[in-house]
Amino acid sequence: MEGTSLTPQQEKVNALREILPEVFSEGKVDWEKLKATLGENINFSNERYVLNWAGKSDAFKVLQTPSTKTLIPAKDESINFDQTQNIFIEGENLEVLKVLQKSYFGKVKMIYIDPPYNTGNDSFVYPDKFSESKADYEKRVGDKDEEGFLTKDGMFKKNNKENGQYHSNWLNMMMPRLYLAKNLLRKDGVIFVSIDDNEVHNLRLLMNEIFGEENFVEEIIWKNKYNSGALTKGFSNIHEYILCFSKQELINIESPLDEETIKKYNKVDDKFQIRGGFVTQPLATGSKDERPNLRYPIEYNGTVIWPEKQWIWSRERVEKAIKNNEVVFNQAGDSYNPRVKQYLRDEKGKIRKGKPISILVGPYNQEGSKEIKNLFSENVFGFPKPSSLIKYLMSFTTNDIEETDGIYLDFFSGSGTTAHAIMDLNKEDGGARKYICVQLPELTDERSEAFKAGYKTIADISKERIRRSAQKIKEEIDTEIKKLYSEIQKLLGELPTDETLEKISNLESQISKLENQDLGFKVMKLEESNFKQWQQIEGHDVKALAEQIKMFVDPVSESAIIENMVYELLLKSGKDLNSTILEKEGYFVINDYELILILEKVNQDILDEVLTLKPIKVIALDRLFKGNDQLKTNAVLQMRDAGVEFKTI
Repeated sequence: MEGTSLTPQQEKVNALREILPEVFSEGKVDWEKLKATLGENINFSNERYVLNWAGKSDAFKVLQTPSTKTLIPAKDESINFDQTQNIFIEGENLEVLKVLQKSYFGKVKMIYIDPPYNTGNDSFVYPDKFSESKADYEKRVGDKDEEGFLTKDGMFKKNNKENGQYHSNWLNMMMPRLYLAKNLLRKDGVIFVSIDDNEVHNLRLLMNEIFGEENFVEEIIWKNKYNSGALTKGFSNIHEYILCFSKQELINIESPLDEETIKKYNKVDDKFQIRGGFVTQPLATGSKDERPNLRYPIEYNGTVIWPEKQWIWSRERVEKAIKNNEVVFNQAGDSYNPRVKQYLRDEKGKIRKGKPISILVGPYNQEGSKEIKNLFSENVFGFPKPSSLIKYLMSFTTNDIEETDGIYLDFFSGSGTTAHAIMDLNKEDGGARKYICVQLPELTDERSEAFKAGYKTIADISKERIRRSAQKIKEEIDTEIKKLYSEIQKLLGELPTDETLEKISNLESQISKLENQDLGFKVMKLEESNFKQWQQIEGHDVKALAEQIKMFVDPVSESAIIENMVYELLLKSGKDLNSTILEKEGYFVINDYELILILEKVNQDILDEVLTLKPIKVIALDRLFKGNDQLKTNAVLQMRDAGVEFKTI
C-alpha cells in the first residue's frame, strides 16, 4: 500500500501503459519507441538486432578491469587439504572468476549456476555507480564488520521492481560473470543456468550474445513442484527453466537412462551376458535427410529386403552386425522386418546413456529442502536445489566423450548442493570428478534458523553442508564395501571358472574405486594481494608519489605470509590450486620442478641446488639479494646459461 496520493501525471502514465504497453522499458517511457509507435521518427539510428540496456558499456569496463586479489588457504576449515582435489572458495564471485582466469582457462568441463532470479526481493552485487573510481567502488562494495565479514549494507543492494533499472541491474551483474565463466570452459564444455520467468527472456538473449546463438543447446523446462505452486496471473506456477549452452557447437549430448527405461531392456542374449538385456529398434528410418549410400538391399533366408526409405547404418556395419547376431529379422507377411539389438551395456559392461528430453519432471524443490533438514535438523537454507537434479545434469556426456573425471564449477554455490551432488555421483559410478565451488560470505539474517544455529554467513552453511554430506557418503561407501566383500567371499566358495574370476575382479575394482573416493575439500579465501599495488597518483602530490616509488624497493606487503605468497605466485604463474608444493630448505618446488619459488633466503648454495633440479622457471624476491648485487648478477647469468627463466619481484 502506497502512502502517497495518485498524481495527475501518474494517472496519465498508467493510462498510456494500458493503451501502449510496448513503449515502456523498465517502467519508464522509451520516447523513441513512442514516436515510432505513433508513426513519427521511424528511422532508428544504427539499426541492428542487439540486446542493449542501461550500463552495458560500463559493465564491460568492470569485466575488463583486472583483479589484484589472490586466494589464500584456510587449512583449519578444510578436510584433507594436502590430498584433496576439491576446492571451496569463499569470496565475491566476480573477483574470484578473474583470479582463476590464468590457472583454469579452458579447463572446466561443466558449469552449473543458480543465480539470483531477480524476483524483486533479491539482494545482489551490481556496479551501479560507474562514475566513481575503482578504489571508491571497491571500498563501497567491500565494507566489512569488525570481524571481517562483508556487511549487507556495503555489499548488497536490493533490486526492487520499482527500480527504474530493474532488468539492467541484473544484466550488469550477470554479464561479466558469464563472460569470465565462458573462458574457463573446455572446448567441449557446457554450462547450465537455472532461472525462472522473471529473467529467462533476457538470460537467453544475453547467453546468445556471449556464447553464440549457434551454441544454444536447450531450454529445459523443469517441473519443480509436486502440485500447485504460486498463482501467477491465474496460473499455478510449477516450473522453472535450465538454460544450456556449449562452449563450441555440440555434436551430441546424452544422459543416464531412468529406471523405467532400464526395465524395458528385458530381452536376454546368452552370447553377450556382460551386456545385459536388450531392446530392438528399427533398422529402417524415415529420415528426410536422403543418403543414397544408406539405401541398399539386405538378403535374408532367400528374401531380398529393401528399406522403404533407407537404413540407419552403412552396408558394412549392417553386415558386421548380422554376423555378430546383433540384428533380429521379424517376419512381416512375405518379407522380414530387420531390427537392431540395442544392449543396456557396452562391451566393457558400462551402462549406456540415452537422449535427454527438454521437459524434466522432478526432482522437486521439496526434496532439496528435505535434504537440508536431514543433514542439519533445521531449515538453515531456503529453497535449495535438490542434489539429484545437479547430479543428473553433471552426468551428461558431450560429443560422445565418456569420462567420469574433469573439473565442475559452481560460482553461486549457495548451500553447497553442487559439491554434494558431485561426491554422490562419484560414489555411484566410481568417478573422479573434482569441483570448484564459490560462495560469497553473505551474512545470514539474525532472525533465521541458520543464524540461531551458529552459521553467520551463507559460506559457513555451504562448508558445513559439504562436511556433513561427505560424512554421510563415507558411511554409505563403508556399507557398500562390506556388501561387496561379502559377495567376493561367496564367489570364492564356488568353482574358479573364468566367469567367477571375472566377477571377483570386477568386484575388487569397484571396492578400489570406492576406497579412493575424494571426500575432502580445500578452503581458499579471496583476500588482498601479498604485494603492494601501484596506484595512479592524481595531481602533483610529491609525498604520495614518493610512497609509491618505495614499492619498487620492496613490493611485499607488511602483512604478507610466505604460504600465502606461494599460492598467489602459483595462480599468477598459471598453475592450478591442486599443484604439488614441496617445501625445501629456502625454496618451494612446484609440480616436479616446473616452477621454483625462492621467498625466504638466498645464497650461492641454494642457487646451485636449484640449478641441479633443472626447473623451467624460478621466481625470487628481489629483497633477498639486498646488499649483494654480485649474487644477483651471478644468479641471472647462471639461470640464463642453464636455459631457466628467472624473474625477481
